[in-house]
Amino acid sequence: MNQLLKELGQNLIEGNREEVERLTIKALENKISPEEILNEGMLPAMDIVGKKFRDYEFFLPEVLVAARAMKGGMAIIQPLLSQSGIEPVGKVMLGTVRGDLHDIGKNLVGMMLQGAGFEVVDLGIDVTPEKFVEMSRKHSVQLIGLSALLTTTMGAMQDTIQAFIDNNYRENVKIIVGGAPVTDEYARKIGADGYALDAPAAVELAKTLIEN
Repeated sequence: MNQLLKELGQNLIEGNREEVERLTIKALENKISPEEILNEGMLPAMDIVGKKFRDYEFFLPEVLVAARAMKGGMAIIQPLLSQSGIEPVGKVMLGTVRGDLHDIGKNLVGMMLQGAGFEVVDLGIDVTPEKFVEMSRKHSVQLIGLSALLTTTMGAMQDTIQAFIDNNYRENVKIIVGGAPVTDEYARKIGADGYALDAPAAVELAKTLIEN
């Protein structure tokens, strides 16, 4: 691997946003393509961050700073990737369900999905079932991630899936769920396409569902 990309990746893992931005610009000045910077510098580094998180070597703060560093680098190369016609891995919509105002987990999933090459539409918090359906049509997303942190708001996940069924749009999207009180058993019970325990698991699940 190019030494510059190796250094960029290491700084991303360490969460050094300013260095990631500087090295991204330097890589471009050295005629390294945006695709190479993404595929050989950033994505492998985020894979390592995800693995360290799963292995309890990294915790939420380390993952968040790494994801922010990635975001800084992506802001520089994203316009260039778009110009060269590079397609994202897939298009994902995220939102915390109706009645729930928590978004740290959702935001982390969003940053890690972007880090894995997905285009992410974030609807924010307290999103109604109707809004999920409406915005899914508008943005033509392939996958939707529903988040809930409260036991009392989990029912809104089922309501959201039902809204897609009622609007004859359920076949157009895959729906995954996650959050502290949510379980794999609950996901199956409400008819979701999958459940993710944490952000790295959500990325892997998203990749699997988009490919199939």
